Amino acid sequence: MPYYRVIGEIPRKRHIRFSRPDGGLYAEELMGEEGFSSDSSLLYHINPPTAIVKSEAISDAIARPSLTQNHPLLPRHYRTQELPAGGDLVLGRRPLVGNDDVTVSFASADAASDLYRNSAGDEAIYLQGGAAKFESAYGTIDAVAGDYVVIPRGTIHRWSPAGDTAVTALVIEARGHIRPPKHYLSETGQFLEHAPYSERDLRGVAGPLLEEGADVPVIVRNRAGLSRLTYAYHPFDVVGWDGCLYPYAFNISDFEPIVKRTHAPPPVHQTFAGPNFVICSFCPRPFDFDPQSVPIPYNHHNVDSDEFMFYVAGDYSARAGSGVGIGSVTLHPSGFTHGPTPGAVEAVIAGLEAGRTCTDETAVMIDTFRPLSLAAAAAAAEDPEYAWSWARAGARANPVT
Repeated sequence: MPYYRVIGEIPRKRHIRFSRPDGGLYAEELMGEEGFSSDSSLLYHINPPTAIVKSEAISDAIARPSLTQNHPLLPRHYRTQELPAGGDLVLGRRPLVGNDDVTVSFASADAASDLYRNSAGDEAIYLQGGAAKFESAYGTIDAVAGDYVVIPRGTIHRWSPAGDTAVTALVIEARGHIRPPKHYLSETGQFLEHAPYSERDLRGVAGPLLEEGADVPVIVRNRAGLSRLTYAYHPFDVVGWDGCLYPYAFNISDFEPIVKRTHAPPPVHQTFAGPNFVICSFCPRPFDFDPQSVPIPYNHHNVDSDEFMFYVAGDYSARAGSGVGIGSVTLHPSGFTHGPTPGAVEAVIAGLEAGRTCTDETAVMIDTFRPLSLAAAAAAAEDPEYAWSWARAGARANPVT
């Protein structure tokens, strides 16, 4: 995280005695990245955060989803609304794609999750619809539609739907850390003036959050799979913490689009960076303003990336007529040139001439620098005709063999 925060009560200096009202000492817990050489926070627990009384293995279907290579090579389209709904935002995840760097899942959650700790990497949860309360050892975040909630590796937390509607969300699980792109930050970590968002747009936790309990189960994910550790004391017993490592929320509506005279490539939409992948936010923006501009993506083949796109609101003009709509996800893999649906360019130009001035689509894109494999669970929601959508206005497409 790019800046320091303090929540609750902390002592005058780090690693000195901090006495509880009963005369005992609060227990320190340093949450730190990269072996004490990167961001960290120091949490003060009422009880020792180390006391576990039981450990058991549980099903690892979520931790290690079944993945197959995208072969024969095809662009893919899945309709998330056709995936099974229900469950919670942890064990109710339906994997879509993944590789050794990242797993992307979808959830339509109507129940509260168990306490959960992902010790394999950071997570970014994008809420498409509904609202949820995120509770953690650091405190709480009231998350709403459009929020990215970024959760550092090792954070014990749980999700609870807020209201009567299910929470629909895209879940991005990294095998490392998810951070603002370095080119948005100064050498000391402050957002620069050209960045499309700033510290004011980030919402940290409200807290502290104090709960009592004994023999409290926590689902823990590491690279071996899922375990259930039973803690002697409730992990939500932090009276205060300080540092630069903590969960936070950023709403996609606070992203400031970068506009050029002619069409700008996806790096202008970059929002976060992970290990060998980036997360981008496509938001409503003014059309490119050169009188001769073609205000829609050109055909492109990013030879080093697979492109995964989640369409969350509005009308994505470039894919008009392809079957893509709100709730769709597409995968455009390396080895395949993709671009506007035939006729989409002319339709947008006609809209400009009729007085239309801006786009209205919202989408979340993940570009990975290693190929994405396909999760078996998503196959039932696939549109088998999508790959031929570019050919429908021209030559008849040949079936794959």
